[in-house]
Amino acid sequence: MSRHPQHNRPTPEQAVAAAEFLAGQEITHTECRRCGSGISGINGRYACGHCGWVNHWSEGHTVLPPEDQDPVR
Repeated sequence: MSRHPQHNRPTPEQAVAAAEFLAGQEITHTECRRCGSGISGINGRYACGHCGWVNHWSEGHTVLPPEDQDPVR
């Protein structure tokens, strides 16, 4: 028995979808507005792991999909 988890390889379609999704993502950096820690986020949306501060979703650099188009819904 292997100690490592077994992962299935993605299908070509899944790999293409993942690549398209990741192409639109940008890692961004700023200082936490509450405690001043250096933090990183995705497309200007941040959450501080030190003090729990998060910026409002509308402050991001990209428009979020409408609810009926949200893939995680």
